[in-house]
Amino acid sequence: MSAETISQEGRPDKKLYRVTEQGQKFLADWIAQPSTMSPIKDELLVKLFAGHLVEKKIIIAELERHRTQHLKRLSEYRQIEQKYFADPQTLNIDEKFRYLTLRNGIRYEQEWLAWCSEAIAFLS
Repeated sequence: MSAETISQEGRPDKKLYRVTEQGQKFLADWIAQPSTMSPIKDELLVKLFAGHLVEKKIIIAELERHRTQHLKRLSEYRQIEQKYFADPQTLNIDEKFRYLTLRNGIRYEQEWLAWCSEAIAFLS
């Protein structure tokens, strides 16, 4: 990776990073390797697993708080989608890969929201 410092007026200097040719080769080799599934490590799920130790309203409040956070993040992802990927069929190949990454984030948030609603309804 290489970096270039860019002077800015009225703001701190910023650094613009570029992946070197060697870095691109390393990245391409890494991408070609099989990936393993990442374990789910979520504090809310641990709390929920032992939720019987507290009043139900405490867990429901935590679920509602998480639902609000996931709604906010979904909204942010949707704004990115509208700004940069309004017409997915016209994207070049680089943009298609970035769009797929964003779509995963959108679906992840949608599933969290659905699960939060299900869990709140189940416990209520």
